[in-house]
Amino acid sequence: MASAKSKVTITDVAKAAGVSNSAVSYALNGKPGVSEKTRKRVLEVADSMGWKPNSAAKALSAARTHSIGVVMTAGSKLLGAEPYFMELLAGIGVELEKEDYSLLLRFARDETEALRVHRNWIAAGSVDAVLIFNVEIGDARVELYQQHPEVPALVFSDPSVSGTLTTVSSNDADGARQIVRYLHDLGHRHIARVAGPERFGHTYIRDRVFNEETSNYAMAYDCLHSDYLPEEGRECTERLLSLPNTPTAIVYDNDVMTVEGLHVALSKGLRVPDDLSLMSWDDSYMCTATTPSLTALARDIPKLGEKIVPMLYAMIDGKHVDNQLEPNYHVVTRGSTAAPHIEA
Repeated sequence: MASAKSKVTITDVAKAAGVSNSAVSYALNGKPGVSEKTRKRVLEVADSMGWKPNSAAKALSAARTHSIGVVMTAGSKLLGAEPYFMELLAGIGVELEKEDYSLLLRFARDETEALRVHRNWIAAGSVDAVLIFNVEIGDARVELYQQHPEVPALVFSDPSVSGTLTTVSSNDADGARQIVRYLHDLGHRHIARVAGPERFGHTYIRDRVFNEETSNYAMAYDCLHSDYLPEEGRECTERLLSLPNTPTAIVYDNDVMTVEGLHVALSKGLRVPDDLSLMSWDDSYMCTATTPSLTALARDIPKLGEKIVPMLYAMIDGKHVDNQLEPNYHVVTRGSTAAPHIEA
């Protein structure tokens, strides 16, 4: 005769109740995230099955995990090509290791899968805090963590799209103003931009300020949106250079697209910067590995870890933490920008 199963698990209760493991965890631990009807059903099923909380697991759930969660939804092609996230995560990771903390990094195929990972982390108490990147307008992750303040969330975005969550934000408005002023002072009167996805909050801010500033300087301005991928930088550059009136300068929202833009310009026989100036938003080693090297809007990305990690520790300790700004942007002038060439 087979021995009966000695312990009823959350998975057993979830199957019997017809709900997810996360829903059972929310219900049994008295956390928000499930309806009262579902909570009641889960509790009834758990009671009928003789479910008992594991005392060791209960003690562990109250203890710190020494893990900070990050869920990335960017494709492997972009993450492999763009230095920004690797530099940022490396800087944060180095600072965390000083206190025996580590990053728990997960990759999701899309926003729906990412949200599922976040819900599971909240339900299981898998992380002490989370970092949220690439915030969209009306982002579901912001809403989720506003409902679950027991897991601190530090958001890399402008406070205007981050609800009540604590933010670390770059001054994108000032960065856009610096770029437009820099190109205007060089003598450019028609510029273009290959921007990031419109759904991101920081793209919206950059779009707005570029439109305002170019209008203030009476400059013509064209803008195409992309998903930051190198091939999209190439395609957008080709489209801009096919216009009847081409811009004399193009700004790209990341470095990998700028490099592709340079390749397109050179393949068309254009001289950079004599015929066309190119500029990258964000500086990296890629900007110095080309000929000519690329003018960029720079910030100290690795150093951000020194600012971010103390914020995380304070939030984990239950302290109030004010929103913070990243170090200011500054223009690094290199060989890809100059005054526009005017035919005699």
